[in-house]
Amino acid sequence: MITVLGLFTLSFLAIAAVATVQSRNLFVASMWFGIFSLMMASNFFILDAADVALTEAAVGAGVSTVLFMGALSLTAEHEHVQEKFRWLPLIVLALLFSVLVAASVEQPRLGDPLAPVHQHVAPFYLSETPKLIDIPNVVTAVLASFRGFDTLGEVLVVFTAGIGVLSVLGFRPKKQHRLSADVMAEKIRGLQHHAILRVVGKLIIPLLMLFGLLVQFHGKYSPGGGFSAGALFAAAVMLYGILEGADRSAKAMPQDWMLRLAALGATLYTGVGIACMLLGGDFLDYNVLATNPVDGQYLGILLVEFGVGLTVTTVLIMVFNAIANRSTY
Repeated sequence: MITVLGLFTLSFLAIAAVATVQSRNLFVASMWFGIFSLMMASNFFILDAADVALTEAAVGAGVSTVLFMGALSLTAEHEHVQEKFRWLPLIVLALLFSVLVAASVEQPRLGDPLAPVHQHVAPFYLSETPKLIDIPNVVTAVLASFRGFDTLGEVLVVFTAGIGVLSVLGFRPKKQHRLSADVMAEKIRGLQHHAILRVVGKLIIPLLMLFGLLVQFHGKYSPGGGFSAGALFAAAVMLYGILEGADRSAKAMPQDWMLRLAALGATLYTGVGIACMLLGGDFLDYNVLATNPVDGQYLGILLVEFGVGLTVTTVLIMVFNAIANRSTY
């Protein structure tokens, strides 16, 4: 059964990828891209990678699609078709496809206990996580504790990327065409004239928030964590902006406060590491945060995951508000 589902998802992935590339209507291409991400999430779930599947569904199929929709409001509906056909991109793509196919042939069989990845650090994580950290979700233990320094780098990358996007979107060229007040009001008023969409959307928003809370604070026991929860929280705010208007979303979540909260999330993560050093341990060594090392691990993971979720949520909201409320072409 798994093989049949895997073949179906892989086949549909290929169809969605071709449809995305071939579509000249940018709205249709964005929808196909969202479908591609959703099928990719299904494929990850079939492969028992539930954490990755949850993140792909929230970020790829959810947040990315909304950001594409916001970006489309700043550009034309159809892609500009180049008159001259270029062979170099096609050759590079063919070479890359050949390399990927050749590499996939050499991959070990799915679930093979003799695979190299299962002979290195995986046995240590599986055997020592119940003793040292005492949480059932080994993925969270690896990301937030065993490899907490790497995750800190990822949080800083997200924060830096958000600042970079805001810097680009905040740029105003010398020759700019500013929209009239009437056109701007029409642009950002959202879907206020669609009663059915507003009613259904308002029912979905609290469910997204509640599910985000579950993923955030229950990620130690089930698939989830700060990255997935942050994407879910941001998706709820973006949905509110789509339904009620981007101007209301920006007023509810001001950019200056979002920037401060994003910095607070990254600072909280770093501060936990510094606190561990002040208490006599190593950087991000949560054992010293409590008398019982297991309790210290639990507390440290809870704090750093909250910092991750705070940074991811606010950065995504800032990017959405900057795109949706941009008033110049």
